[in-house]
Amino acid sequence: MVKLSVNINKIATLRNARGGNVPNLVKMAEDIQKFGADGITIHPRPDERHIRYSDAIDLGKSVKKEFNIEGNPIKKFIDLVLDVKPTQVTLVPDSIDQITSNAGWDTKIHQKKLKEIISEFKSNGIRTSIFVDPNPTMIEYAKKTGSDRVELYTESFAVGFEKGDLKVINDFIECSEIANSLEMKVNAGHDLNLKNIEYFSTNMPFLDEVSIGHALISESIYLGIDNVINLYIDKLNR
Repeated sequence: MVKLSVNINKIATLRNARGGNVPNLVKMAEDIQKFGADGITIHPRPDERHIRYSDAIDLGKSVKKEFNIEGNPIKKFIDLVLDVKPTQVTLVPDSIDQITSNAGWDTKIHQKKLKEIISEFKSNGIRTSIFVDPNPTMIEYAKKTGSDRVELYTESFAVGFEKGDLKVINDFIECSEIANSLEMKVNAGHDLNLKNIEYFSTNMPFLDEVSIGHALISESIYLGIDNVINLYIDKLNR
């Protein structure tokens, strides 16, 4: 079974647009889990333009399934993760002013830095994952950092799929096979949606988990979030 973790950043964006607490982020996270999702993902950024650091603390007390916090491991982020102790931390190399993540780590260049950070998280019982491009070398060096998992950055797959280029998935298949051979599990995320998720999941060996936010929340405006979560679960595991 491929697990679905729902990124709720966009729900926080909607709340922040009006101030107050509508929609209620904690209640939405509870409902999303109740509707069948396997976990909740958040990506707090330093400017707190969607998820606030206080949200991470509140959600840490209420998320009963898997809780994944992703972000750039600056000191403030590291301190937050060590305080909350989520199920998983996903390290993403985004800059402070980035709208969204658009590249994976160069795990060869940053191997020493990542190894030190990952060691601290793992000593606190937190599962670790590194956001990487579908590049075999980056997978191999991710293993050298001590990470438990890699999360494959899937924008190139989504773009290729939209253009009808189905061979684009071959890079992801190769990387997933390498990760598995190195005893790392495989996550994936970015621009996955109801149109492309079934093809991706069906053809990807050793895929353990996907994290989906923007598309899932957007699709839910038309179809309802309970319905959309179960459509994803069905397509992921056909």
